[in-house]
Amino acid sequence: MALILTGGGGAMQDAVLADMFRARKSVFIDLLGWDVPVLAGQYELDQFDGPSTVYLLIATPEGAHLGSMRLLPTDGPTILADIFPSLCGGPVPASPDCWEISRFCLSRELRAGERRVIRNRLVTAAVLFALQNDITSYVCVADAAWLTQINGFGWCCDPLGAPQSLACGLTGAMRISVAPDTPGLMAAAGTWLPSPAASTGQRAAQGPVQ
Repeated sequence: MALILTGGGGAMQDAVLADMFRARKSVFIDLLGWDVPVLAGQYELDQFDGPSTVYLLIATPEGAHLGSMRLLPTDGPTILADIFPSLCGGPVPASPDCWEISRFCLSRELRAGERRVIRNRLVTAAVLFALQNDITSYVCVADAAWLTQINGFGWCCDPLGAPQSLACGLTGAMRISVAPDTPGLMAAAGTWLPSPAASTGQRAAQGPVQ
């Protein structure tokens, strides 16, 4: 099932988010060795995980995390603006119709074929979310390998600047345009895959793509 959560809300939603934060630690810290904060020794959260943060998740019917991404409007704090502004050759995007994708995370328990399916469901969910919420583009920070993959999803991409050699490797920033014809372009590329079910939840408190 596909879930759209803002910060969490209720026991079920909080349990799904907790599993997502555990998966993020497993991938970004345990596997990739990122130097990012850890909460209680088992959850990966940073300063961009807050009340207005939107999470797109793919989960089992029981609520177990399969894949997720974090979405932030660029007229507020973002990884690109606050940590990697030098990756932009011009002004850093900052508008309510442009959001940032970060923390693209696939469960380490997935097999190769399953990873592809969950990945496609996530990028499809991101496009559907954009079309339903007047979002015309996404930006992201990613390593060179992921930038190549993102370019191949069928949507229209443009680099925001030249990739740079950073401590985390060759890294670049990209803008992804979303328009009514994006689903057809992604279908032609074989990445358009709507999830069988979707639901939305909110609460008032509280390689990969960076």
